[in-house]
Amino acid sequence: MDSDGGPVRATDRGLLIDVRLQPGARHTRVDGLAVVDDGTGGLARVLKVRVSALPAEGRANAALLALLAKTWKLPKSSLSLAAGRQARRKTVLVAEPPAALRQRLTDWLAELPSA
Repeated sequence: MDSDGGPVRATDRGLLIDVRLQPGARHTRVDGLAVVDDGTGGLARVLKVRVSALPAEGRANAALLALLAKTWKLPKSSLSLAAGRQARRKTVLVAEPPAALRQRLTDWLAELPSA
């Protein structure tokens, strides 16, 4: 996590965003920021997302990437899963130059409700 505890962190490949995905939801949408157990007894902030697609055959993952690409106005090809392919907790890699994109995503995240 970043020093601010947010779900976005920079790497040499782009930005990594921690996501909590709910597949099979009634609606496809970004719910906002949530605090979840990080698996080590600590807490982590994640982007909470729902998709109506079921997890079978990677459909929920594809729906997640398509929703984020559309929301952030980025080409789908610049987003991929870096971790969590078969888990609800995922890490999305946004392979774009991190400097300008980071500020844009930070501003976008600041407008989201917290769960």
